[in-house]
Amino acid sequence: MAADNTDDSGGDEDRGRDGYLLDNRQTEAGERFDALAELFDPVTFRHVDALGIGPGMRCWEVGAGGPSVPTGLAERVGPSGTVVATDIDVSWTRGLAGDVIEVRQHDVAADPPPPGGFDLVHARLVLVHVSDRAEALRRMVRALRPGGRLLLEDADPGLQPLLCPDESGPAQRLANRLRSGFRQLMAERGADLTYGRTLPRLLREAGLADVRADAYFPLTSPACAVLESATVRQIRGRLVAAGLATDEEIERHLANVASGTLDLATAPMISAWGRRP
Repeated sequence: MAADNTDDSGGDEDRGRDGYLLDNRQTEAGERFDALAELFDPVTFRHVDALGIGPGMRCWEVGAGGPSVPTGLAERVGPSGTVVATDIDVSWTRGLAGDVIEVRQHDVAADPPPPGGFDLVHARLVLVHVSDRAEALRRMVRALRPGGRLLLEDADPGLQPLLCPDESGPAQRLANRLRSGFRQLMAERGADLTYGRTLPRLLREAGLADVRADAYFPLTSPACAVLESATVRQIRGRLVAAGLATDEEIERHLANVASGTLDLATAPMISAWGRRP
């Protein structure tokens, strides 16, 4: 789903297409998933719990990517419930399959929704990377049971574009320049860097009721440093090839990140939710 600290997808619904820069098959993917879980799982599950997701319910986790969200949902629905975890690349969730969690290889914008209807459909840091976001959203809405809830969480880098909001010196300026280059690569591949702010309107237009939303982004966290380092290492070849950075600048930036002296932020993650009447 998440790129930038939240420009990364938590999952990988669009991997294998030109639009997605980060490959789940790379070793850094596990580092990103762990960091994203530390940063955003508390937010996600605060919303999941407020929506009343509990024993016996059916949940669809779209673009599951790492294991933390499917596992947390399975804990809530219990042995009488079901969690269907889907992604184009299921390499990080395949081992979760069991009595409660069903893992499927699936493209949310091209494949029919899993059958059965769901009490909750959730996607985190996924749709910003999917080329046909509108069709993916339609399919997720159709998968809801009457009264079911859709919870979408996506980044909006346009609302806060800086890796270091406190641009106090050369290390911070370099960090922000590399972040700008990364977002340029994303935009060239079709990512919508203002998508998060549109979620409340899109949920209303899809016919959902009781639509609400909020935003979250950390200003400093060790997990931000882990995520930034893993992301830059994954895309360094593309940054250099595009003339957006030199190898020396990337090495200097990685050293600055590792020093723990930068206050790193993420793009705001917008969480929006609504109910199917």
